[in-house]
Formats: sequence, structure tokens, C-alpha cells
Amino acid sequence: MQQPLFEIKDLKKTCGQTFYERGARYAQHGHVQDLEIKHSSSTLLLNANVSGSRSYPYHVNVIIKDLKHEVAILGTCTCPVGHNCKHVVAVCIAYRRRFQFHGQQHSQSDQTDLWIDSLKHRPNQATVNTRIASATDTFSLLYFLTQQGNTPIVQVMRVRKLKKGGFGAATPMKIHRIVETYSKDQLVTEIDEEIVTLLKPGQMSYYEARFELKGNLGEIALEKLLSTGRFHWNNQKHAALFSGKPRSVNFEWQQKKHGQQIIPVITPVASKILVIERAFYLDLDTQECGVLQTSLEPARFSLLLNAPVIPTEKLETVSRQILLELADLNLPAPVDIGIHDEYIDTDSVIPVLQLYRKTVSLSNGVQRKTHFVRLMFKYEGIQITADDFESTKIVIKNDTRFHIKRHIKQEIQYLHTLYEAGFETPQKAGIVNYESLELVMTGTSLTQSVHQWQHFLEQIIPTLEKQHWEIVIDDSFALRFDTADNWTAELEEESGNDWFSLELGVEVNGEHINLLPALVQLLAQSDDPIQLRESLTQEQTMLVALDDTHWLKLPTSRILAVFDTLIELYDSDPLNNDGRLELTHFQGLQLGDLLNDPQLRWHGASELQNLTKKLNNFDQIDDIEPPNGLNTALRPYQQQGLCWLQFLRELTFNGILADDMGLGKTVQTLAHLLIEKQQGRASLPTLIVAPTSLMGNWRRETTRFTPDLTLLLLHGTERKENLDKLNHYDIVLTTYALVRRDLEILQGYRFHYIVLDEAQAIKNPKSQTTQGVCSLKSNHRLCLTGTPMENHLGELWSMYHFLMPGYLGPMDRFNRQFRKPIEKEADGQRLKQLKKRIKPFLLRRSKQAVAQELPEKTEIIRSIILEGKQRDLYESIRLSMDQKVRDEIKKKGLARSHIMILDALLKLRQVCCDPGLVSLDRAKHVSQSAKMDLLMEMLPEMIEEGRKILIFSQFTKMLAIIEKAIKQQHITYSKLTGQTRKRDEAIDFFQTGPAEVMLISLKAGGVGLNLTAADTVIHYDPWWNPAVENQATDRAHRIGQNKAVFVYKLISENTVEDKIIALQQKKQALADNMYGDATGTQKGPLLSAEDLEDLLQPIS
Repeated sequence: MQQPLFEIKDLKKTCGQTFYERGARYAQHGHVQDLEIKHSSSTLLLNANVSGSRSYPYHVNVIIKDLKHEVAILGTCTCPVGHNCKHVVAVCIAYRRRFQFHGQQHSQSDQTDLWIDSLKHRPNQATVNTRIASATDTFSLLYFLTQQGNTPIVQVMRVRKLKKGGFGAATPMKIHRIVETYSKDQLVTEIDEEIVTLLKPGQMSYYEARFELKGNLGEIALEKLLSTGRFHWNNQKHAALFSGKPRSVNFEWQQKKHGQQIIPVITPVASKILVIERAFYLDLDTQECGVLQTSLEPARFSLLLNAPVIPTEKLETVSRQILLELADLNLPAPVDIGIHDEYIDTDSVIPVLQLYRKTVSLSNGVQRKTHFVRLMFKYEGIQITADDFESTKIVIKNDTRFHIKRHIKQEIQYLHTLYEAGFETPQKAGIVNYESLELVMTGTSLTQSVHQWQHFLEQIIPTLEKQHWEIVIDDSFALRFDTADNWTAELEEESGNDWFSLELGVEVNGEHINLLPALVQLLAQSDDPIQLRESLTQEQTMLVALDDTHWLKLPTSRILAVFDTLIELYDSDPLNNDGRLELTHFQGLQLGDLLNDPQLRWHGASELQNLTKKLNNFDQIDDIEPPNGLNTALRPYQQQGLCWLQFLRELTFNGILADDMGLGKTVQTLAHLLIEKQQGRASLPTLIVAPTSLMGNWRRETTRFTPDLTLLLLHGTERKENLDKLNHYDIVLTTYALVRRDLEILQGYRFHYIVLDEAQAIKNPKSQTTQGVCSLKSNHRLCLTGTPMENHLGELWSMYHFLMPGYLGPMDRFNRQFRKPIEKEADGQRLKQLKKRIKPFLLRRSKQAVAQELPEKTEIIRSIILEGKQRDLYESIRLSMDQKVRDEIKKKGLARSHIMILDALLKLRQVCCDPGLVSLDRAKHVSQSAKMDLLMEMLPEMIEEGRKILIFSQFTKMLAIIEKAIKQQHITYSKLTGQTRKRDEAIDFFQTGPAEVMLISLKAGGVGLNLTAADTVIHYDPWWNPAVENQATDRAHRIGQNKAVFVYKLISENTVEDKIIALQQKKQALADNMYGDATGTQKGPLLSAEDLEDLLQPIS
């Protein structure tokens, strides 16, 4: 029987050039193992294992069908590719090489392809064997072939070459002697090395070089042995064996004394039969050895070779068994028993698809029930199981053998239809017990597999039925997919009003089902709940398991709100004993979409529904009147902020007031705290934590706007004495640094509110400061910041963790669910989810958003408290200058001492700005500058808000110090002083260029400039004459300006600067007297004795 042969071009066409080249390398390097071959006249089946990158081999099945005008190749593999991969190519090439050895000739086209492909792959220079492949002139190796049963045995012999030609007597080789000759490069040629290496797996003795030819390597060794001319049967008296053409073998019955025995008949006749992986003949008359062509597997072929004599009384029974039960062997029967044959040759083939469920064993030893499909075919009503692709299939019914001529190409197309529908071979799924053409659904998870089953049952099967497939659903097939008829949800408020319990249910076929346990189970089956949620958002419906075979189809949008909450609570087993989900008020808000679903019948949810509407819509929040005693009128947006703060407090929520700098976060907070006091809720003090630079500002604005609120500044020399008096005050004001120092004492108090100003100070959740403020006890909490996030979303999480622990989940889950997808993957959907989550508890208004409510110019005084060495320097200069001034006045009188007075005041003002301005030795050792620290806190926030900023100072040296600092912050700036030569370029660089900041000296830029690009003015140091400051401010606040202008005055509290501001307000004439009278007609003293006394007062 002639074996079918495909060409290389057929393999490339089916598998592609890339897989072909990789597979050729695999075959070349011996990756193919345990190759089994079954064949008929037009069909070839190959089975093999192929070693790859993993520790265990891939299993490959290949069906090759000769369709006369073309060759069909269908390969399956347990690798991730699955079909017609490089491993399939490797098996096909390994088969071709074996086939070539057994006498088949390549076509010229094939020879050319193989030659070209071989040239493509350069040998690795590191492994090329450059040794001359010739034995020594004295000795050589011979190989003797013997037989044990049908198993071939090879013994390696050593012989001396005779001078007259031929060989001397052969001596058996020892294993160690072969090894020694390797190392000494004697006796053993390159092909001998290859042969011995191939023989080693069949080594039969520790000493003698005797080997059993076994497996794929044994067949390759046989091929090489036959090519040496030194391979003999039994001994060297027989001529050397060589490779012969394939011969056919059939079986026939031979009469014996007590019955009949089946024997092989080889054509042409041969002496012996050898069985390695396949059967070989040995013809001792012609010295040929070659393959026996048979479709039988080696094991069954060996059984036939060793068949017993069948007793006469059993001949009829055996005949029936051979013809009916062993019809696939295609053997003759020893006696005729009346079985007749029918032949079916039809163009009609009907695919039959059976769906069923059975228990299977997995490769890890676990057993489970799995749903299968199995493909079968009908020819004229006779159903066949496609366990192979023989061109003729024999089916026995009663006493008839039907010989069915099959349409292999069409059957393969039907099989491909199932692969395309998502099915795969069971071995790829790790199943070890399966039958031919049984398939299971693919899927990296149970959820994915079930989704594919749903799609197959609901979408693909109706299509197959239209194409005349027969679908047979066995009673064991149990998959059901139902749709919910009615939805219900119930929300119960638990004791204490801090918790809700939720039940979400559906009605299916008249039965009420609680969905929450099923959703929890779905989470439990997932390695990554966040990724599971993400995959669900891609689908309009999701499947939830009611049991292992009953699944419910649910609209994804309706479930996600509950699913998000379950993900956050999953680590702590979220369901109570009644199967209900317990939620805090915070978590209840995440049900927003579900609460407003019109198709869901809610019971007991009206309060939470109203709450979510209010939180997401300012129109729903009750209006609150400003408190009595508030010494300012609130702008509309500030009034709205006050209502929001009261609303959060009423519902025991906490939040972030994140308005732009200058919009009045402080006054909104103070108005809120005043209401709390007046309505009797603030029986405990409020703790306000702020940077040191803002201590003065809070004290000033509390005194100015809410004088009814008593304030304790927990700062300075009297701090420790006041730590036990906190309950006597409405507001306790301290710094972040002092919270760490006083933490143990503060933890002993409970506060009505804890307010964090510049709350980005707790952006690091692991810092001692953050952990300290989080440990304090309070009824309510509030964060104030113009920059709720400076660098990354982790900072936002830290603030919400302080406000409402757990609201954004644990930090690691927050990072997986939001931070990483948003920051690293630019996931817009996750960003939208996070914004929705935080929106109710974060109120942010930009200057642009409330521009119409703002005055044209807003003046803001930012107070600074001098501390430490800077304060000591100020006091030492004040004391020394105070004495000098008094002595000067005693000598010359007040009117004639103004130079000394101005010098004293100048030095004090310089200390307030920066000790670096003071030309005294003791000032050189002071680097602390409170005002500079405040400026460098303000600028980044302002720039982030998009502001353009003018900074004025009368000290050019101060501008140089600021310039150095903003360079270090990489802030783009322009500068205008008396030394600036290209004034127009400096102005344009700010007005129309990229500069964010412009540094200006009062003298150089106080008048005559048009800087309308600016919307923020900072007066770093106060000037005696308010008119000069106003003129400087008017560089930005003038005709052509279309933005509200914010003017900041940085004042060192309780210093000469503070007194200058007071004098500006009380005595406008003072400025006129000192610098405003250009005619020099002023006759009176520049300062009164009382003014001077006030200016030189110590810091209180």
C-alpha cells in the first residue's frame, strides 16, 4: 500500500512561512519524540510529542488527506496556538525524514525547497564539529544485529584493519572503551559518535556495548547504521546490510495441526521482521532492510506476529470478532460466517453534534463534571464516529458491514466550524480521559467559558440548524441561561443610623432569588476582582451563577454599583447571615445609579435616594442664613460653600473645600464654625491645623470676621502652659509640626471639628504627621486646600482617608483600581468613576468660575509670625536701636533725629523681609525667613491655577534673593529694576511671553507701566506711603484688564510692618509728611513720640 506524501509547499501553505521555519529548526534539533504513524491509501495520521519551552512536551495530532488535486493538512496541538503551529510542522518534517529513509524519493521541487531551507539556517559556530570524520588507519568499529523475539539488538564490535584489505576478528567493545576513544579521538568517526549517542537510551548492560533499538531514536540509529557499510547480521561473515525499499505486508491464515494461525506475508518475501516504533523487514538473501507498510500500530502488529494457534472450535467465534469487533484491522476471517458487506458512496454528509456532560479527570488528578460537544457524521442514515480520517469507514450493524466512503475535506471543514466557535481539544484543557472528536469550550476562566457557551447555544446553534446540522442534546447536558423577570431591592436602616443592609433580588420562573450570594461567589472565583470588573464593563449583560449549571443573564449597568461595593468589602466577607450586604452611609452613596434605576422596585430607600440627589445637585441643598456676628458680607459662591459645609455636617459627612487661593476658604470655614457655636452644637473645641506661616492669618481673620469665637494659639513660649486649657476655647490653632510634638496630649481630647488648612501637608499617608492627625478624635473633619492633588492620586486618597476612612478603599486596592489605570494607562473610564466617587465631598471653585461675583480688586493681608533665630535677631536689633534712638532724641530732639529713626526702622523692616538684607555680622548666621517661606508656598499653587504674578519690593537685594529661589523651583520669570537695560523686552516677556512671574522694584516699575497680563499682585514688603503701593497695584488693575485682580500684602505680625499698616490706616497724613511733600514745606515732626514708641514695641 503506497503511503501518501505531501510536499514542503503544502506545509508552508497550510502553516505559514514563520511557523514552517521555526518547526523546521525543531525537527532538525530532535525535538520530536514518540512519533506514531497510521495510514491508508489516501489518509495519514501522525501522533507525537514535541518538546518546547516548558518542562513537559506538547502533544500533536496531524491528519493529512490526499484529495487528488490538493493535500489537506489539519494539525492540533496542546500549545497556546492550538492549530497548525510550529510543533505541527516539526512532526510533519520528522515524518518526511523517516519516509525519505524508507525509500521514497523527493520531487525535484521538494529537493530544491529542502536545499534552500537548509541553506537559510547557519550552524552555530560554537557547536560545529570540525574533527575529521575518519577512523584510524589501524582499527574500526563494526555493528552486529541480532534479535530477541521481534526486537532488534545491536552490539558494537572492535576490529583491526588488515593490510591486504578487509577486517580481522571482531572483539566486543566495552562501554568505557567507547568513552575513552571519544576523548582520545581514535577509532570512532563522527557518524559512530552519532550512532552510539542514538543507541544509548536502549543500553542493555553496564559493561558491554549492547543496545536495544527502541523508539524514534532507535529508528534514526537504524537509518545511520545501514549507511555505514559496517552493519552486519549476527557476525561479520554476513555481508553488510543496507537500506531497502518499503515492502508490503498482509496477513493470512495457515492451517496447523489443531487449528489455524495468522501469519504475515511479505511481498517480496523477507527473512525476518523487526519491530521498533514501526515494523521493518530483514532480507538476508539481498542484505536489505526496510520498512513494512502497514496501517497497524506497532503494539497490535506485534500481537499479530505472536498470535497463538486458534483451536478449531473457536474459529467461528474469532471470525465474528475479527469481522465485527475488529473491523478496523481489515483482517481476513479464518472461516466464512455469512457476514455481508454494503458500500455507501454518497455526496451527502450530515454533521451530527451531540451536547452532553460527563465526569472527567484532569492532569492534576482532580475530577470534575464538564460539558462537551462531540462531532459525528451521517452517510445515508449511517452514523459514524470520526475517530480517525480513513477514507473508508467500516460500521457494523447486525450482520452487515457498511463500507462508507467518506468526504474528509468536508468533515474537516465542519470540525473547523467548531474550532472557530471557541472549542478546543480536551487535552489542551488538561483533561486526560476523552474520546475522539470530543471538544470542550475554551476560556481562561470559568466566566469566559460560560459566556462562550451562552453565545454558542443562543447564537451559533440556530445558525448550524439552518445549515442542516443535527443537534442532539443529551439529558446530561445541564447548562441553563435564564433572564430575570422582575427586580426588587430592599434597604433597611440598622440600629444607630450608621448602617444600611441591602438585598438585591430577582424573580426567575416565579421563584425569588437573592443575587448577592451569587455575586460574592463570582468574586471568589476571580484572581483579580478589579480586572473582572473591567471585563464586565465591556459587556451589556453579565452572567451570574445560581449553581454550577444554572446561570442568570443580568444587565451589567444595573449590577456594577453593587459590584463595586462588593469588591471593596470582599476581604471582610461582606454578607451577613441573612445574605444581605451591610453598608455604611459612605458606601450607600456608591449605589447612586442603582438607586435611580426606574426598572428596579425599591423598598426603604427613599432617604438614601434623596441624599444622593442632594449631594450631586446644589439645588437640592437647603439655603442657610449667614450667622449673626459675622463681620463681612459673603459673596454668593461663599454663601453656597457655607450651605455645603452645613449640609455635610448635618449628614455626618466630611469633605474638602478646594477653592482657588484668595476666594475665601478661611471666612467660609469661620462662618460655618460660628453657626455651630450659635446653634449649640459646638460644645467641644475645634482644632485647626495649619502651616506655621498661616498662624497669623488665622488669628487676624478670626479676630476680624468672627470676634465671638474665642481663639487659643497653641504656639510660642506659652504653648505648654495652655495644653490643658483647650476646652475653654472655641478654636485651638496649631501647626503640623506641633501636632507631632503634642500628639499624646491632643489624643486625650475630642474635638467638634478638626480642620486641616493647606491639607496637602498630609499627602504622604505614611508620614508621622498624617498618621498623627488621623489618630485624633472628632465629630467632624474638614480639609482646606487649593491643590487637593499636587503630584499623584495617592495624595487624594490620603486626604479622604483622613476625612472618611475606607471611603476609597484600602490604599493597595485604590492603587490597582484607580491610580495605576488613570496615571499609567490614561484610562478615561476609571477617571470618570473616581470623579463621580469624590464629587459629593469636594467643592472647588476657580477664579474664572466665580469671576462675575468677584470685585475688580481684592486685597488680602497674609500675616507671618517671626520665630526662632529670626525673631531673636529682630528683638536684638530693636533693643539696640531703641536705645540709640532715645539717646539721639535726647541730644537733638525728635525733629532733628529722623535719620537715626529711619535707619532703625529700615533695619527692622529688613529683618522682617529676610535676615540676608541686614548688613550686620550677627545677621549672617540667621538663614530663617518666615516671609520667604510663605511666598514659596504661595507661588506654586498660584501658578498651578494659571495666574500671572507681579512681585513688588523696595529692596532690589530682596528681589535678587527671590530670583534665586524661583530659579530653583524652575519658575519662568522676568525682572525689572533700575539696572534693567532692555525694559521693553523684560515687559514683553511677561505680557505676551511665557513668564509666570515678574519681579519689580517699586522705584523702577511703580508707575507708568501697563502690565494687564497680571491678575495677581504681591507686595512683599509694606511701604510707608499707601499711594505708592496703590500705584504699583495699578500696573495690573487698570483700563484694559478683563480679570479680577488679587492683591496680597505679606506682613510680619506684631512687628514694625504690622505697625506701618496700622499707621497707614490711622494717619494718611503720615505718608504725606514723610515722603509726599516735594516742596519741603513740612514744618512738623515726621513721627510723634507715641508713633515712635509704637513702632519700636517688642513682638508680643
